[in-house]
Amino acid sequence: MAERLRKQASHWQRAEPTSVLHIEPEGAEAAMVRFKHRYLLCELVSDDPRCRLSLDDRVLSSLVRDTIARVHGTFGAAACSIGFAVRYLNAYTGIVLLRCRKEFYQLVWSALPFITYLENKGHRYPCFFNTLHVGGTIRTCQKFLIQYNRRQLLILLQNCTNEGEREAIQKSVTRSCLLEEEEESSEEAAEAME
Repeated sequence: MAERLRKQASHWQRAEPTSVLHIEPEGAEAAMVRFKHRYLLCELVSDDPRCRLSLDDRVLSSLVRDTIARVHGTFGAAACSIGFAVRYLNAYTGIVLLRCRKEFYQLVWSALPFITYLENKGHRYPCFFNTLHVGGTIRTCQKFLIQYNRRQLLILLQNCTNEGEREAIQKSVTRSCLLEEEEESSEEAAEAME
């Protein structure tokens, strides 16, 4: 019995913060369980440019939590409160990356359309969230965001009115293509070393 307790204690010391140790009956081995997350890549759309500049991760987090509680009640609020976080926020582009548990990501996703305004520092700005991508890792969301931005740049390129704008956008598209080629070559080199 003392040996079993010693083994369990050593498992607790090696456990990661996102893992749980399940104590099994006598004779069974202890198993580690990893909590899986989903990442929602969203874009904050607003006509008022001050709305994006007033973004703050704490304000956004409480806004999403309050909306989930309003739409899904106490069950939704409790289910989504564990593991929910704003992982990335870009105030200039309005891109937001939300993390939540895999089991409850649809509750968060379904509550986002009910956000119609952002309130910060006594000001109320009308806005809405456009969900761009739902992924299992931050890396897949980053890859999608690169492709999304490239498509947006190409749309801007078609709508250019003068030659200066056209050259600036072409440079941005070329830079993004070069960065992707460098990333792919570094990934291939890493795979070759393994």
